Amino acid sequence: MSTRAQVRFATREKGVSFSEHPNAIHAQFYVHHDGYPSGLGLEIAESLLNYQKIKNWELESLNTRHGDLEYIYYIWQHPMKDTWISIFAVGWQDEDECIFVGRPSNLISKYKLNTNAYG
Repeated sequence: MSTRAQVRFATREKGVSFSEHPNAIHAQFYVHHDGYPSGLGLEIAESLLNYQKIKNWELESLNTRHGDLEYIYYIWQHPMKDTWISIFAVGWQDEDECIFVGRPSNLISKYKLNTNAYG
């Protein structure tokens, strides 16, 4: 089973909350599988911090919204400001719920499995 997600890019603007969907986005990508925070979320955060490429993204029209999404990610950027990420769990009958807001390093701390020699 696939965990579908959209990744949207928005500009950090004064008065715009990271925990609400913004009115304007600049680019949007569709990800067909592994869209959950401990999968795609970590890939986004690690890409932003370590300049790693992310595979399997499909560029989409800004007006596209899939009916089978489970997550929507926002990458908030502005020159000379820190990049932030918001993650929304898509509600099927209710409104979407913001489940994460923070810097890429905060996302890694929250969702990366900590393993040691014992698993």
